[in-house]
Amino acid sequence: MTTNNRAVDPVSGSVVVTRFAPSPTGFLHIGGARTALFNWLFARHHGGKFLLRIEDTDRARSTDAAIDAILDGMRWLDLNWDGAVMYQFARADRHAEVAQHLLAAGHAYECWLTQEELAAMRAVAQEKRLPFRVRSPWRDRTDRGNGAPVIRLKAPQDGAVTIADRVQSDVTVQNAELDDFILLRSDGTPTYMLSVVVDDQDMGVTHIIRGDDHLNNAFRQLALIRAMGWAEPIYAHVPLIHGADGAKLSKRHGALGVDAYRDELGYLPEAVNNYLLRLGWGHGDDEIISREQATAWFDLANVGRSPSRFDFKKLDSLNGHYLREADDQRLAALVAPQLAETLGRVLDAGEMDLLTRAMAVIKVRAKSMLDIATGAMFLFAARPLVMEEKAAQLIAEAPAGLMAAATNRLRALPEWNAESVETAVRTEAEATGLGLGKLAQPLRAALTGQAISPGIFDVLVLLGREESLARLDVGQ
Repeated sequence: MTTNNRAVDPVSGSVVVTRFAPSPTGFLHIGGARTALFNWLFARHHGGKFLLRIEDTDRARSTDAAIDAILDGMRWLDLNWDGAVMYQFARADRHAEVAQHLLAAGHAYECWLTQEELAAMRAVAQEKRLPFRVRSPWRDRTDRGNGAPVIRLKAPQDGAVTIADRVQSDVTVQNAELDDFILLRSDGTPTYMLSVVVDDQDMGVTHIIRGDDHLNNAFRQLALIRAMGWAEPIYAHVPLIHGADGAKLSKRHGALGVDAYRDELGYLPEAVNNYLLRLGWGHGDDEIISREQATAWFDLANVGRSPSRFDFKKLDSLNGHYLREADDQRLAALVAPQLAETLGRVLDAGEMDLLTRAMAVIKVRAKSMLDIATGAMFLFAARPLVMEEKAAQLIAEAPAGLMAAATNRLRALPEWNAESVETAVRTEAEATGLGLGKLAQPLRAALTGQAISPGIFDVLVLLGREESLARLDVGQ
């Protein structure tokens, strides 16, 4: 192994192949997105491959809409995968083939345990307060039962197995704790446990990076892998994401589909990626981490062993940073559909140009695309403006004649630009002796219908002479 061959994992000496394997029973969950990101970064860091598998064996719950949402979410986060998407259900024959091979080799057996017998075994375990483990009498029998059997793996019963997990360190389980799980159901369909192992083997997956809720499955799957004599993958089980209160992540904490973070909450993909990266992984004190830096720095050694806590305030802060860094034309294109829906019409070329020019001042205080949409609405509002309650109050409380005097001073300007409007407003404020704030607030309200907006001078320039004066005339 050469040190400059980044496609080789320096610990295992193997070429890196990772995978993300979501079930299409719902949208791409934010926790699943982090799993995908970690797999993507590890593969890209080592110059290896990142594969995508859709585990659609649950035919009753898997939907085309969910598959489309998963692929859409992956593309939005720019987690590009290598090769074609693998669909698990289409490989059922291959999965069954492996089960039959194990049966023929004596590593599996046919089992005719009935549901009533299983229920009785479970009741005994509960009565003794023991975990339920299937101990089938058919494991060593040579006769046959009635009807179609299931095929169970003949799991080892003595000794122990240790997994050198890249995140959890060494984890040991006694083989007596493992059960003879089902490989093929009585109707011949493969189980999840069988399909996952076979697919990982056939895809050449070397590193399985997933949530630590799968750690127990790893020991069961390893028994199958060893029975087949296959190369053992390297495991890395990442602690799950919890809510800010330490409880299991739920919808109230942010356990939403990735599409909701884009469409409903207004986050940029680079902000979501950066935030998910820092949920359980760190690089010193670095908080703002670019895609290039993440790819260069990511390793499993810096993944923490404790659950991370989801914090919307931190995500908002990151998103605000990326909004300020984002290209103005890109932001205008992203927010235009939302404005069009609110306005009931599509923005024309001139309005898109205005929106783009306004981004520099609108995005400064924004934390989401929703803030940008709200902040940009004044540009296209029809007269008379719909006034926020606080904005109407500011106008009503302005001294008599103040707005008219400011409007007349602005109307007299020979040129309308940032310097001239600022001079006019400041001069009028000094003349009244009220100060700039006392004048700027009612002016802002009359021009935008809002109590909060970009700076008053920016607003006047963006709206232009004609629209600004027309709004001020109506607002007096």
